[in-house]
Amino acid sequence: MDMPQPDQAILASRDTVLSRLRAVLPADAVISDPAETRAYECDALTAYRCAPLAVVLPRSTAEVSAVLRTCSALGVKVVPRGSGTSLAGGAFPTADCVVLGVARMNAVIETDYENRYIKVQTGRTNLAVTGAVEADGWFYAPDPSSQLACAIAGNIAMNSGGAHCLKYGVTTNNLLGVTLVLMSGEVVEIGGPWSDAPGLDLLGVICGSEGQLGVVTEATLRILPKPEGARPVLMGFAANEVAGACVADIIKAGLLPVAIEFMDRPCIRACEAFAHAGYPDCEALLIIEVEGSPAEIDAQLARIKEIAQRHNPVAYRESGSEEESKKIWLGRKSAFGAMGQIADYMCLDGTIPVSELPYVLRRIGEMSAAVGLSVANVFHAGDGNMHPLILYNANKPGDLELCETLGADILKLCVEVGGCLTGEHGVGVEKRDLMTVQFSPADLEAQLRVKDVFDPGWLLNPAKVFPLEATASRRAG
Repeated sequence: MDMPQPDQAILASRDTVLSRLRAVLPADAVISDPAETRAYECDALTAYRCAPLAVVLPRSTAEVSAVLRTCSALGVKVVPRGSGTSLAGGAFPTADCVVLGVARMNAVIETDYENRYIKVQTGRTNLAVTGAVEADGWFYAPDPSSQLACAIAGNIAMNSGGAHCLKYGVTTNNLLGVTLVLMSGEVVEIGGPWSDAPGLDLLGVICGSEGQLGVVTEATLRILPKPEGARPVLMGFAANEVAGACVADIIKAGLLPVAIEFMDRPCIRACEAFAHAGYPDCEALLIIEVEGSPAEIDAQLARIKEIAQRHNPVAYRESGSEEESKKIWLGRKSAFGAMGQIADYMCLDGTIPVSELPYVLRRIGEMSAAVGLSVANVFHAGDGNMHPLILYNANKPGDLELCETLGADILKLCVEVGGCLTGEHGVGVEKRDLMTVQFSPADLEAQLRVKDVFDPGWLLNPAKVFPLEATASRRAG
């Protein structure tokens, strides 16, 4: 992976940069010891590492503003960071940058049940948002697999989804407003606690912008009353393509489960060994959850079972209790950690039309066999958000490069069948050089002009998202 050469002038002025940052922040908010900055040398895309010039951990919007104003004046690049769970290298630093982490900004600012929103600082973790309201019967819908650790800031940056996004949508469908700090230090309010803000949809521009346009310090999020009840069903199939066809038929029937999750045999076996969830040993597994009143749940599951029977499932298990429901979900929620115990892996997130699931799963299998690297599949099948995990040996010369080549081919396949490069992980550095597969030069230029408006100096996360050759003149000033 190519990255721009660090700015030698900035490296030479390191002491000045640190002095200016310490002048606007508390002493414990600036980290410069190389032994400590190594903790920030990568995010969850661990194949690449680079320690930053410094790390700052502000506690308020005012402190973020002071940091950005200082860095802007000095011409120092800033890489925003939530919890560092990005799988696309969205928070990957450079040697001449300052990493701005929001982890200390985790307070609940306001809760309004009458108007169905909560306002939080964006360092708060996804699960802790629901934790703030669940005792009163409410929840925050987006639920990435990393929800225990991932921050709302990163969820907004990458427009994260999760298992329940089929019914409730991804972050952009649950984000009402943000406090955004521009690279100049200016603080702006976009959107608010209402369902449809007037004027241009700048909130839609910010959500999914991967830290390119500003640093989101506060977010107003939609919260929902907990459903009356929910029940998952687990079903196994003799082939990936059969499970994919079952998913397509459920969606075509007009049913809207709250979640449809897919796992193939390699992932099933790894999860079972790790979590002991009682999964059947089959080629493919679906977890489908519906919610509503008991009568509604029974009616939906009856129709789903009828559709599933046409595909001859080798296992079918409907939850009969809260304990059984937790066990059904346990393996799925443990999938990424379980796979990490058996091999190094790269996790992709191309998204495809649901109707293309059988074909794409077959092609991934063929492509995997052709290059000699195993691929485990675990993903949000209901909305076609694929998560192929390419298994490789990081200590074997050439394996990483082979893995990246296979990953690029899989993502190209997703675009080829009418999908896109990313469903929720973002582009970061991982898919940066594939943007031309999905977007024309005119499309990319339109996106670059948006960046020009918000960050004319190209100091915020400047080597991410767009191919380096497309941004070279802009980054050079």
